Amino acid sequence: MMNVTMQNRLTGKLSRIRSGDYRPGDFIIADAKDAEMGGGIGALGSKRFASGAVRPVTAADYRQSMKDMMDSGLVDIMLTSMAAAEDLAGRGAYDGSDVTQAIRLNDATDIWGFRGASYRDGPALPFRTARLEHARRFAALGLYAVTFYNDRDLDVAMSGAYRDFRQRAETVGMSHFLEVFNPAFPIETGSADLGAFVNDAIVRCLAGVAKSEAPLFLKMHFNGARAMEELACYDPANLVVGVLGGAAGTTRDTFELVAQTERFGGRVALFGRKIYLAEDPIEIVRLMRAVVEGQIGTVEAVRSYHANLSSKGIAPSRTCEEDLEVTDPVLKAEAG
Repeated sequence: MMNVTMQNRLTGKLSRIRSGDYRPGDFIIADAKDAEMGGGIGALGSKRFASGAVRPVTAADYRQSMKDMMDSGLVDIMLTSMAAAEDLAGRGAYDGSDVTQAIRLNDATDIWGFRGASYRDGPALPFRTARLEHARRFAALGLYAVTFYNDRDLDVAMSGAYRDFRQRAETVGMSHFLEVFNPAFPIETGSADLGAFVNDAIVRCLAGVAKSEAPLFLKMHFNGARAMEELACYDPANLVVGVLGGAAGTTRDTFELVAQTERFGGRVALFGRKIYLAEDPIEIVRLMRAVVEGQIGTVEAVRSYHANLSSKGIAPSRTCEEDLEVTDPVLKAEAG
């Protein structure tokens, strides 16, 4: 399976974004279904049956949700663990699909959030479970994640691990995108805000990287409109900026996040919980696309989402009025 390549759907969008020919229809959406790599079984939640019975979500359940989303044709990338990618490939899930498969290629300790664990209370230690020669059998694209702490020793170790990864990835022919987490706890950044610190840390990190080994795009926290616009405008032909979803939040939060990301220059959204924990994951992604493409506003999208749930007999986890609230502070200033 070494001939696995990225799909033309994704490469075409990236080409148009970099060349300045971007249109809202080129906005890239990825479904991040790699939660078990950080949270184990507990990260997948529970499955509720019509009878009222509840049981933990199984690997088969989780992988079926991946297949369902790929079959919808709404996402450009399906990000999974190595184990899930191998299983899906073995069952022919990617056959005939124009969705690009991607694999999480490292799992530093700041994503180890399984039940009873306290690893995330401290700084991340670089770590990589996945072996690239195996990952390359199932995907031509993977995710690598870093976190910067304004700590010399920690950041040198993180940067060194990323350098070593790039060397190995280039050897096996694996492209990647770079996830940059905000630290999970407050750090000292002097007079600069966190968004400025993270932007500068990214540019410093990538300034010494050749094009052949550079990330295809970024996945990072939305640190406000100003920070997003600053980074997106810095080098748009080479540095494509994307946003991660973070906490589940309200449905309005989800739509505001994609809308504001696109408005201020971001061109990719990579959401995990915001899709997976939605009452109707496929419908929420359909409306995300409609919001980004200017077909509907964020308020109208929430109302449409709830009307759809009602028509399908799906009980919402919040009332429509509750779901119309913008609860993420970083989104409130620019909320429509």
